[in-house]
Amino acid sequence: MKPSALYRRIQSRCNAIFTRAITSLRDTLGHQAHSRDFDYARSDYLCSRVTRLALVFLALLPFWAILDWFILPDASLKAVLIGRIFMVVALLVVLLMARCGKTHPQRSRLAVGLLFATPALFYALVLAVMPERGLSLVGYGFIPYMLVAMLAIFPLTLIESAVCGLFLIGIEAYALHYDMRLATPDGLQALWLLAALLSIAITANYFQLTLMLRLYREATHDPLTGLLNRGALRLSVSQLMAQQPRSKLAILMLDLDHFKRINDNYGHAFGDEVLSDFTALLHQHLTPTDMIARYGGEEFVAVLIDADKDQAMQAAETIRQATANRQLTSYDGTPVTYTVSIGVTMVQTDERFDAALQRADNHLYAAKETSRNLVVGP
Repeated sequence: MKPSALYRRIQSRCNAIFTRAITSLRDTLGHQAHSRDFDYARSDYLCSRVTRLALVFLALLPFWAILDWFILPDASLKAVLIGRIFMVVALLVVLLMARCGKTHPQRSRLAVGLLFATPALFYALVLAVMPERGLSLVGYGFIPYMLVAMLAIFPLTLIESAVCGLFLIGIEAYALHYDMRLATPDGLQALWLLAALLSIAITANYFQLTLMLRLYREATHDPLTGLLNRGALRLSVSQLMAQQPRSKLAILMLDLDHFKRINDNYGHAFGDEVLSDFTALLHQHLTPTDMIARYGGEEFVAVLIDADKDQAMQAAETIRQATANRQLTSYDGTPVTYTVSIGVTMVQTDERFDAALQRADNHLYAAKETSRNLVVGP
């Protein structure tokens, strides 16, 4: 291999590694880079773990209260009891938010934050009501360490994990300051240990979220086009339709005309290029919030969110015209054009998605029977 070719190969390999690293960091840094469907899937995962941990905390509270009678002075018991009541209320709110958060990603993230904040603030309350410093806090001093370690259980983004961890470290710094140990070797060692635990938790979050993203995409996305598959589309739409108030939804059922001829005349590899080209066209003419799926071989479904009938028909006509104007070049240099037929419908109030999808398919069938390269709607 010539030196110049070897250099280009090494450079290409390095660029690919760098691109994957940047993409992985972007995917795990914050939830803004996540697709709508993955945001719902992660919310469901977060809520299930929040529910289990909140129930564990609620089950342990009575035993924890018994421990208070042995380790806390009488002057603090009343305030701590009030704090425990508020803690129970907060955990019940966490359970309620987790129940609703499966279809509301923002609520699921708030439920996680409240789950960690509740015992941390209770720990701060215990410190504040202690009549004197230096008393033993058996049953409480481990709380910040336990909570920081618990961060590793959740598929949190790096920013979410860092914010929670720094908040917990701040609680421990307050405890050390209250006990006049913040500037001592023991105090600095305690903060260093928490920082080390946080770095481990953030690393675990990174690997857990990266693995979850990869497995989710493999399970729910078409490998050729990167679009949602049929099952993932149905799940995402059902989650969206469960929200109140319910969004207006329009369905576009799209089918490439005479696609079998393209495969027969130019080969299946070139047919895959046509599918990828049409996928890029859909991304270009639909909004990032719309859901697009490869429903079959050359059949696609787009669900337009907060779009009325006129907007849906206009979007479909724009896609039809843009498709008819596309021109690709086959492997033997032959210019190739292709067209699409589209059926459009609106999802009615309290209607099942499958019923609306069948109506869109009927409109698509009418477009195919009429002339192809046509949009048929309500």
